[in-house]
Amino acid sequence: MSKGLKIPHEIADGITLASLKDQYKYLKEETRLHLEEGKWLHPEDLGRNIQIIKAMELLIPYYGGEL
Repeated sequence: MSKGLKIPHEIADGITLASLKDQYKYLKEETRLHLEEGKWLHPEDLGRNIQIIKAMELLIPYYGGEL
């Protein structure tokens, strides 16, 4: 039976952090474009973006990153 892939916690946290930071930047820019430049964004997506951004602002520092 396969035991699966095992990687050190530091590496896993680094991968998670990189992914969170990348998505955070994307959502911040998408939201900024909508609010400041009038780029169309579905109202539900705007609300969801704001919720996710707030959550990421807690998670990124938890994983050792800076906003």
